[in-house]
Parts: sequence; C-alpha cells; structure tokens
Amino acid sequence: MTEQKCIFSDSYSIERGHHIQSECYLSVVPYVKNFPEKAASPSLNQFSPSTRLVENRPNEKKRALNHIVRKLKESKLSGSDHAINHLYDKYSRNLATNTIRYSGEFILSFLAFFNTLGKYLFEDISRKDIAAYAEHELDRGLKIVSVRGKLAIVYAFLQFLVDNKILLPEILHKKITIRLPKVLPRAIPADDLSRLLAVIDNDRDQALILLLLHTGMRIGELLNTKVTDIILSERKIMIYIGEKNFEGRVVYYSHDADNALRQWLSIRKPDKEYIFYGMTRDSLSYVQAWRIMHDYLEKAGLDHKGYSLHSLRHTFATNLLNAGLRLEVLQQILGHRCIEMTLRYARMSNQTRESEYFKAMAKIEKGENHEHRHTNSKLQAVFEKKKLHRPNH
Repeated sequence: MTEQKCIFSDSYSIERGHHIQSECYLSVVPYVKNFPEKAASPSLNQFSPSTRLVENRPNEKKRALNHIVRKLKESKLSGSDHAINHLYDKYSRNLATNTIRYSGEFILSFLAFFNTLGKYLFEDISRKDIAAYAEHELDRGLKIVSVRGKLAIVYAFLQFLVDNKILLPEILHKKITIRLPKVLPRAIPADDLSRLLAVIDNDRDQALILLLLHTGMRIGELLNTKVTDIILSERKIMIYIGEKNFEGRVVYYSHDADNALRQWLSIRKPDKEYIFYGMTRDSLSYVQAWRIMHDYLEKAGLDHKGYSLHSLRHTFATNLLNAGLRLEVLQQILGHRCIEMTLRYARMSNQTRESEYFKAMAKIEKGENHEHRHTNSKLQAVFEKKKLHRPNH
C-alpha cells in the first residue's frame, strides 16, 4: 500500500502557474470555420504559434487545459490518451476552468492508481478496479464527500469512453457508490436543557417533552401510545410493536415525568384513546408535535442550535450511559437491534470514561473477580413475562 501511495502522490501533484510551450496550444480547431469558403484547406503551418490565432497569451482555461495535458503526456500512463481526448471534449463544450482542472487532476490520479494494478491496457478496466480505487482513497484518509466527488469525475470519464465505443456499457452498470453516514442529532447540554424546560407553560406539552426526555421513546412511539399502555403504579409504558425493529419492549419514566403525566391525565378529555390527541384526529400528529418543540426552542432562544424532538432521545441515552447504566440494558430500553447503534446514540463523556477506567483497574489490581456481566436477568424476566421481547437468534 505504501508503494501505491508514493506512485499516487507523484502523479497527483500539479504545479500551478506553469507557462506552457507553444507546441501545446491545440485549441485552434474551432477557428477553422472562419476561413473563406473558397480558400484552400489550411495547412499545418497555418496553425503554428506564429499565426494570428495563437499568438496571444492563452487565457486561464487554456493554461489549465495545456498544463494537465502536458502532465498526462509525461506520465505515459495507460489510458492517458483517452483522458486527453476527454479533457479536450470538456474544453470544446466550454466547461468551467475549475471543472477542467480538477477533472484532469482526479483522472490523472485514477490512472496512476490503475497502473499499479498490473494491468497493461486501460480497456481492461473492471468494476473491481473502480471499487479498489475508492477504497484506496478512503484509506488515504480522504473524506467520504471527497471520494464521492472523485468517483463522479471518474464515471464521467468512463461515460465518455462508452459513448465513443472505447469501453463496453457494462462498466457503468451497478456503479460504485459510497453512502454518507447519517448525521444523528446530538444530545442537548444541561444548560440548554434547563432553559428549554423552564419555558414550557402547558401541561400537555410538559408531559410530552418530559416523557420523550425520560423514556427515550421515539416520537412516533409516544404519539401512538394509548392510555391503556401506561402502568401508572409502576411508572412503565408498554410498547407492544416497536416502530423500527417490530419488537415490543418496556420503557420507564422518572418522577418529574410521572408528575407531569398525572397532571395531564387529570385535565385531558377522558374519552380520547391516545395519550396525546389532536383537534381533528385521534392522535397528535408529528407536525403538531414538532411545532410544539420548535415554539419552545424559539422561546428559550435555542432555535438556532439545530435541536429536534429526536435530540431528546439522544439526551436520554447519553445521560443514562454517563450515569453508569450498562450498555446492553440501554440497548433494550432504546429498542435497538444492534449495540453499535446504541453507541452512536449515546455519547460517553471523558469524565465517565476516566471514572470507569480507574474503577475497573482498581478491581483488577485487587485481584477481584470481574467476570463479564450479562444482560440484567430481572429486566429480561420482565420482557419474557410480558411477552414483549423476542430474543435474537
């Protein structure tokens, strides 16, 4: 891999501001139409650097084109002649200077990598070669967005070759794609959370937000919760069908959420089936719930920070993890199928990591039995008893 990187970087570096020799001025073909109709066909001498057509200093776009063409010629890489034709095509279509410059640089880097694969003809390129190039660029530490941009330029080059019947169309089937990781909402810091809670002045809204904050429920799950799903005496909510994993689970809520919920239950319409209901429908809609959250964020001066209803779930997960709740228990409470997702939701603080490390190391130094702890048996028993949990196989 080190050898590949060296070859890669040698071909990738592009000197800027280099003055091109006159023999590289190849952009005169469009001017042929200006010759008189009856004139004889122009000879090659008419296009020498001394003629009027090329005597002026080339503009920035010509310089960029000539520079990358020279680099491609000097590289003598397999496929460089195709790349030169592709860049002249871009120039003839009057594409932007940066488009020509970066296309040339990225295609040059792609050809440099391809030539390290031991293949002699660029026409032998395969889908695996393109995938290897993408993996190579990621290994170099490039961001996913950058690699996706490079792949787009490479595929435009390959499309040009397919259009000109140099490559078979199969090379464009099932293009290599790299998915961007979903950016998850971040937890709300304690100070901002206090500001948010302080401006809530409605019993329904307080119950809604505190339940999201202290149960870790998804907003869709809470909006679909019925009065009969709540066990007030045990501060539990039964979710019989998970919104995403199609598994039931139990969630619990805190004393302050319990007080807010009881207050709301005492004044809500008793004939309504769902805990939170709308004006014209059985349950409160997501849009209405989001407007409630947005209005309070705006009232607290936090609307510019990008918080959402889902941020409350992240805050719940992060706070419990930092308070010492075991990760596998948090996974079941959140309803995640895999523990990796739980790790993405919860952000352990540096202080918590430090505390947990020294706590564990103290046990090791004392020679205590530190057998791996499995899932909480009492919690698991509740899942099995209520038949809400289906164990993974």
